[in-house]
Amino acid sequence: MDEAGVDGALIVQPINHMFDHSLVTSVLKKYPSKFIGCCLANPADDGSGIKQLEHLIVQEKYRAVRFNPNLWPPGQKMTNEVGRSLFAKAGELGAPVGIMTMKGIGLYIQEIEELCRDYPETTVILDHMAFCKPPTNNEEEKAFSSFLSLSRFPKVYVKCSALFRISREAYPYEDTSQLLSRVISNYGANRIMWGSDFPFVIPECGYKGAKEAVSHAASKISVSPSDLEWILGRTVSQLFQGAWVAP
Repeated sequence: MDEAGVDGALIVQPINHMFDHSLVTSVLKKYPSKFIGCCLANPADDGSGIKQLEHLIVQEKYRAVRFNPNLWPPGQKMTNEVGRSLFAKAGELGAPVGIMTMKGIGLYIQEIEELCRDYPETTVILDHMAFCKPPTNNEEEKAFSSFLSLSRFPKVYVKCSALFRISREAYPYEDTSQLLSRVISNYGANRIMWGSDFPFVIPECGYKGAKEAVSHAASKISVSPSDLEWILGRTVSQLFQGAWVAP
């Protein structure tokens, strides 16, 4: 982070640790002015994840929660009773919901639209540009367009992160510039935030390289200095007001 000129970060609970948040919690307590946390939603059938979510946000001071649809019980959707309760509780507590559509936005677009429509007070962050690669066929274009259409919900944000996952090219992932251009046109730079995808980005291009790749993509489409400033920090600072301030 120091090498890349990054002052603070949002740490997302690694799925490797599932719902044991002890490691991330200890880091948040050790470095309160450098890190804030995003916990992992537990969509267990018994609804126990709702109390867990409330505890992590209220008691442990997590500021966001990730929905990973792959963690829902087989055959269940994020719009089931537990998912709705988790999504509503996050909104009630002022915690944005990051949605990880690793298998593609197309599988989950109806669920996301339904949650956004029914709980407009809950903020959403679409992780990793919703895993949309530069479209090469009608199906991919349809998926990308559905992702762009979510911009009609004013509290939906986009994380411009993990470019190595969505590019079809080697570093610096220049083909993502056209994705970024269309996302800025639809969402506005003040609803886009850069993310590193640490630690997975380390063997790909490194942490500093990940930040430079976004700046490179922006330079190819003449993004204004003001818009780039929003993407590289102002958006996330505004969304998580009061974070990254020395106690």
